Amino acid sequence: MPRVGQVKVLNGERLTDRIAIGVLTSMFPPALIDEVIQRAGRVEQRHRLLPARVVVYFTLAMCLWADEGYEEVARLLVGGLQHMARWRGDWQVPSSGALTQARARLGGGVMKMLFERVCISSV
Repeated sequence: MPRVGQVKVLNGERLTDRIAIGVLTSMFPPALIDEVIQRAGRVEQRHRLLPARVVVYFTLAMCLWADEGYEEVARLLVGGLQHMARWRGDWQVPSSGALTQARARLGGGVMKMLFERVCISSV
């Protein structure tokens, strides 16, 4: 039950969900993600429900919502991107199996390269 002055969100989305997506896209701009995907040789050969860029954001989002399942993380991710006008059109949440396969197609090299690009050494 919301407190006085609070508005209860009908779809269950929290403000922190939107902030989390904003942090992801500001720290990891789409151009950077695309560059890393290309350098890693993981650009898709055909149009997929889960393009490589979305799979990278999904993998990062799994860290933000570590207590949630794959399908809920995907729902939160795309819902946040829709509110930021970075995602257009209808989209159905893929199954956990489809998300697992998409992560396997992406491979670990992309995430390693991304980490190396944004990580600042404290040594």
